Amino acid sequence: MANPSFPIRTEQDKARAIQIIQRIGLTEGKTWCIKDEVRSDAQNRRMWAMLRDISRQKEWYGQMLSDEDWKHVFSASVEQQRAVPGLEGGFVVLGVSTRKQSKKWFNDMFHVMEAFGAEYGIKFTTVDYWGVAA
Repeated sequence: MANPSFPIRTEQDKARAIQIIQRIGLTEGKTWCIKDEVRSDAQNRRMWAMLRDISRQKEWYGQMLSDEDWKHVFSASVEQQRAVPGLEGGFVVLGVSTRKQSKKWFNDMFHVMEAFGAEYGIKFTTVDYWGVAA
């Protein structure tokens, strides 16, 4: 049997998962993992729209940062990341990829971005998935 992977959102999904587990042969080892769903396409689009708005409106310590740079700044804030000296000077933030983060993690990042926007007068131009200004 292939290793199935599917979201569990309903009682029917949960029953399906239980049936699959009950059919697993125990002759060879298996690892089973439940994890939060990763970000949605809507969250990804919202993140990049907000990052674009911030990168166009806010100078940070004398520099205009790119959308990607701001993504690192905000994800570092959510993760409470550390910075270490680089091999040839400067600093390196011990990073995290946003690609596989959960929906909850993204909601936390949106709260940080929105608070930053409110503090620095960022005007978000996009509308999020629910039709409410971001």
